[in-house]
Amino acid sequence: MKSVGIHNMKRERVLVIEDESDILELLRFNLKKEGYDVDTATDGERGVDHARSKAYDVVLLDLMLPGIDGLEVCRRLRADPRTESLPVIMVTSKGEESDILVGLGIGADDYVTKPFSIKELLARIKVVLRRSKTAAVSRSDKRPVAKGGIEIDPVRHQVSVDGSPVAFTLAEFRLLHFLVRHEGRVFSRTELLPHVVGDGVVVVDRNIDVHIRNIRKKLGDIRMHHLVTVRGVGYKFESHPVGLPSVG
Repeated sequence: MKSVGIHNMKRERVLVIEDESDILELLRFNLKKEGYDVDTATDGERGVDHARSKAYDVVLLDLMLPGIDGLEVCRRLRADPRTESLPVIMVTSKGEESDILVGLGIGADDYVTKPFSIKELLARIKVVLRRSKTAAVSRSDKRPVAKGGIEIDPVRHQVSVDGSPVAFTLAEFRLLHFLVRHEGRVFSRTELLPHVVGDGVVVVDRNIDVHIRNIRKKLGDIRMHHLVTVRGVGYKFESHPVGLPSVG
């Protein structure tokens, strides 16, 4: 049996913005040892440029930097759509409590004070990364999605089929949205229940079948085939189901 090694996994990327060379090397060494890809910058302007040019998972940001300071770096990152949700952990000296409050107020996610424990810093990074991933999933839940001629806007609670609006109940909407977002994956009725139930929605296992039937009817004679029944298992969404002629 072939094992899947860590080398096949995506390595998370850390940007360290720090002007003290000994601290910079300490961070670089320990982060790489922990399995992170590490880039560095020794001043604020260069740090902002780095953050905008690559996809990072977290930034370690010293507050006392030559040129623009860490607080200004944080402001610029939060003001740029490319980096507005990039997690930032401030690295501060003990006498900078007021700066910590300002930094957290303008969007930094956490802070550590010098001298810091590498073990504690690594633990903080893991917590911030975990929180960031959860927030990213939440944001993806609210993004419009369009597949197979079906457009869903979760914020406006609207569905269009081939450009025409179609009304769905809350349970139907949630079920369709979930299946479309997870195209190709098969879900049992039991797995689908938690994604359908909401305030004022009463659903039991077999009611999933009723909702699927109603959704198919509203999708029409062609688009209904995008909701595929996998006998003995459950349901899935396919943009190009087998046997369906190309439409739209």
